[in-house]
Amino acid sequence: CERSHHLCVAPTFLQNGRALWAIVDLTEGTLVGVRWTDLGTVTGTATAPTEKELQDEVVTREFCEKSNELLRDGWRLDYILTSSDGLRISDVTFQGKAVLESAKLVDWHVSYSREEGFGYSDAIGCPTFSQAAVVAFNGPQVETILRAEKAVGFALSQAYKSEFWPAPCNYYYSQRYEFYLDGHFRVAFANHGRGCGNNGTYRPVVRIVPANAQHFAQWDGATWQPWLVEQWIGPLEQSTPEGYQFRVLTGEGDGYYVAPGQGQFLDGGRGDNPYLYVTRRHQAGEGPDEGESDLITIGPCCNTNHEHGPEKFIDPTPETIDGAPLVLWYVAQMANDDTPGQEYCWADTKLVDGIYVPVDYPCFAGPSFTPIVRKEP
Repeated sequence: CERSHHLCVAPTFLQNGRALWAIVDLTEGTLVGVRWTDLGTVTGTATAPTEKELQDEVVTREFCEKSNELLRDGWRLDYILTSSDGLRISDVTFQGKAVLESAKLVDWHVSYSREEGFGYSDAIGCPTFSQAAVVAFNGPQVETILRAEKAVGFALSQAYKSEFWPAPCNYYYSQRYEFYLDGHFRVAFANHGRGCGNNGTYRPVVRIVPANAQHFAQWDGATWQPWLVEQWIGPLEQSTPEGYQFRVLTGEGDGYYVAPGQGQFLDGGRGDNPYLYVTRRHQAGEGPDEGESDLITIGPCCNTNHEHGPEKFIDPTPETIDGAPLVLWYVAQMANDDTPGQEYCWADTKLVDGIYVPVDYPCFAGPSFTPIVRKEP
């Protein structure tokens, strides 16, 4: 359907612990295919979360129709809930110095079969008057980050839930922007299950625009190799002893080391296995905005190669990026697991005092950015 640009629907029917998918091409009026997936063991009967009683119009009025400012611990940023690109932050500074122009989560791509390629491309965003498939649940939350009972920073987070999560074929996603007292930050995100099968792979598509970024390099195991033109790269094994795989520099010699998730962030993440893309950012009047505006789903749900949407912004003849404004695209890959005791990207319910309550087994991913201190001559 995506390749032919036809309008399709995929009604899903639950029956005896399995989900039956019927993919229908509405353009040609044909049944494209029928597939079964296993839902995994379901404990009890899930009900809508009580917090859902909060009216969607409050979230829309306070966080979708206007931008909000956050000042804390030397950090300053604006944030707003978008129609389909999640919680977008912009104009981020630390101690008065520009850090990020913007960051947002464009898509969640969910695949339930490596061989046959079927699933969903989900947008997240505002609960009303939006293009989001999974909508914001309450507004953004700010919390203190503690290490050994000591405050080391804060996080700005946003949840998106299907109404009947954690029942099968309901989804729960979250974003989490972390800002630390030492100036480093992380753009994180999570899937909380449960989805329509126990063989799902989740690929969030994230767009990050570092402030004043002009040079990009990857670690090859021995030294930093600069990228001169737009390109992408798949999951890397080489990293510095600190876990850095990429480097972003400004024209002034400072910048950030970039570390993908490899299980080091104390949030249960098992590794991002990311694809990373770097494209040239066009300034106003120079050409396409490279994804700056609100985007509908930009890629197919189920590709197992690098084609998840950001590659569309790499020109047939890749543009020069060395010494030019940059856009980073980051696509993590997380596979769910419903094995008892090893649950990941999963959810269930359990009976507590006569009431079934959700049990959340999230899978977190996302890169961290550590400041590079400019060496004085």
